[in-house]
Amino acid sequence: MQTLTLGPAGTYSHRAAGAVADDAETDFTESVTAIVEAVADGTAERGVVPVENSIEGSVTESLDAFTEHEVAVVREVITPIRHALLAQGEHFETVASHAQALAQCRSYLEDNYPDAELEAVASTARGVEHARGDASVAAVGHPANADDDPALTTLAEDIQDRTSNATRFLVVAPERERSEAGSKTSLIAYPSEDRPGLLLELLEPFADRDINLTRVESRPSGERLGDYVFHIDVAAGLYEQRTQDAIAAVEALADEGWVRRLGSYDSETVLY
Repeated sequence: MQTLTLGPAGTYSHRAAGAVADDAETDFTESVTAIVEAVADGTAERGVVPVENSIEGSVTESLDAFTEHEVAVVREVITPIRHALLAQGEHFETVASHAQALAQCRSYLEDNYPDAELEAVASTARGVEHARGDASVAAVGHPANADDDPALTTLAEDIQDRTSNATRFLVVAPERERSEAGSKTSLIAYPSEDRPGLLLELLEPFADRDINLTRVESRPSGERLGDYVFHIDVAAGLYEQRTQDAIAAVEALADEGWVRRLGSYDSETVLY
């Protein structure tokens, strides 16, 4: 099954995509939006995108792409994140990696390399490429990126600020593959209005039916200042009557806007 994810090869997204497809079926891009768009228009059968990190929070580009393009979420892959400092030698001037990876290692870098310049690049693997080609650059990435690579040395492992560091990836498919089966459900609500108590009204239908909210996030709609889209994840499947009733109540409240059901899915934790 042809799968698109963030590249180049060696990113954490690439490793998460290994739970969906082998390398021969995996293609790369450096834009989350491009992944979701490719799945929506049928160019790719599956996409694997990061949506949330336990330290740095949501990946807003992914949330915005779900708002802009019609896709289905069919699977969740959670992977613990192990960061290592990789370089040609002990002396370097710059540390390059994805902005989220740099942020996840902020304390370690400040304590051990306070004078190093931090350079945000498109992915952790792109940072590794820079370090491989330039002795003045170190990279933050998975320790396996230095395996069998004589140009790089692993200077330190597990440099993330918290050992519980993990990233949540969602597997997206064309909208027609949306499923009602699964232990979790994602939806997007756009009320297209603003009034006191609106968010409470949108969430009460789930509390009234004993449905646990696992994530609620607001993002600007782009229509006007103060206008928001709400991303909601719940620990219940669309096949359940209580979920259907709760979403119907949300749809009634958002009658001037819209509600999009991304689908139900199961979650798995994968170690790399």
